[in-house]
Amino acid sequence: MSPQFYQTELRLYYVSYKEKEMRSRIVRYVFLAVTGLIFSLPVGATDVNTAMLVNTCVGCHGPNGSSVGPATPSIAGMSKYAFIKAMQEGKSNQRPTTIMGRIARGYTDEQIEIMADFFSQQEFVRYPQQFDAKKVKHGAHLHNEYCESCHRYEGRKDEHDSGILAGQWMPYLKISLSEFMTTDRPSPTKMKKRMEYMVHFHGEESLEDLVHFYGSQQ
Repeated sequence: MSPQFYQTELRLYYVSYKEKEMRSRIVRYVFLAVTGLIFSLPVGATDVNTAMLVNTCVGCHGPNGSSVGPATPSIAGMSKYAFIKAMQEGKSNQRPTTIMGRIARGYTDEQIEIMADFFSQQEFVRYPQQFDAKKVKHGAHLHNEYCESCHRYEGRKDEHDSGILAGQWMPYLKISLSEFMTTDRPSPTKMKKRMEYMVHFHGEESLEDLVHFYGSQQ
C-alpha cells in the first residue's frame, strides 16, 4: 500500500472519530441542559415545557412571579382569568404596555393558559416599601368606601379576577391607576365609575393615598 493510501485512511478515521466525539458531546450537552432545567424548575412547574414558558416571565416579574420591583408588577397569585385577559389585551394593543404587547404576541392561547395556570398557584411575596403614614390612613378609608367590595381583605385576595393590590409595587400601582383614569385601558364599568366618584369628592390626591395604603400592606 502506498503512503498516500494510509494517509487517506488515517484522515477518514480521524474525521469519523471527530464526528462521533462531536455527537457524543452534543448528547452530553443536551442531557446536561435538560436535566439542569428540570432541577431548576420553578416551584410548581412539573415539566420542561412549563418551565421554559415560565422562565421567560420571571426574568422581569421575579421568582415565581413575585417581582423585586419597582415598576414591574408581581403576577404570583393572579387568577387564571385575569392573567389570560391581561395577555390577550396586550396582544391586541387594548392595554397600554412598553414591551409586554410584543412579548404576548409571541405566545399561543394554549401557552398563555399554561402560564396562567402556573402563576395562579404561586404565593404572592410582599416586599417592604416606603410610604406616608398619613396617606395610608386616608387610603384605608378610601379603600373601604370605594374598593373593598371587589378587592376584599384590604386588596389581599383576587376573588373577583381583579388582581392582588395589597403589597403590589407602588410605582406600578400609580401608573395603572393613572392609565385607568386618563387612557382607554379596559376596566370594569363599576370600577371606572367608583374611581371617578372618588376623585370627584376627594381630589386626584386620593389616587396617591390609595397607592400608599396598598404599598403599606405586608
